[in-house]
Amino acid sequence: MLQYSEIREKKIIIYDDEPCEVIDSHVARTQQRKPQNQVKLKSLISGKTIAATFHVSDTADEADVEKREVKFLYHNRGEYWFCDIDNPKNRFELDASLVGDSGKFFKENGTVTALVWTNEDGEEKTIKITLPIKVEFKVKEAPPAVRGDTSKSGNKIITLENGTTLSTPMFIEEGDIIRVNTETGEYVERI
Repeated sequence: MLQYSEIREKKIIIYDDEPCEVIDSHVARTQQRKPQNQVKLKSLISGKTIAATFHVSDTADEADVEKREVKFLYHNRGEYWFCDIDNPKNRFELDASLVGDSGKFFKENGTVTALVWTNEDGEEKTIKITLPIKVEFKVKEAPPAVRGDTSKSGNKIITLENGTTLSTPMFIEEGDIIRVNTETGEYVERI
């Protein structure tokens, strides 16, 4: 059980019988009123964003979530397919709305972390996939750097091995291995 002030960003709580991730929270203390926590929740089942307010007397159940390492297989027409690392026959699929923007940083046969929620009936459901914060990619295509071309602040658009495009400094060339921050989607460093 979480008190109203403990409902913070990145926590997963049960709201309307669904696991929801807290995206934003703000404890407001207005004059002559009791404080309240105004939160934005993202349903990890339907993908909808919900605004909610928790008062001093309110509590919320923290979701029973387990982390598991899984392998990303491939994606096709908005479906992302994964399997257990020890049992490749145990495959499951997630919709693009649940994967979100992090889907463009998946590598085929790469390891990711799945959050598995067990509901009251004992059924397990994968509700979220998280990547490591920094992932390494090989550069598949990079236009040549033209000397004196700093009209675009010295950056160029390159293509990674999985087809994702990214803005990087001019010195990045085809075949280089770079590190990318999966939370911001930005270039970090060349390796």
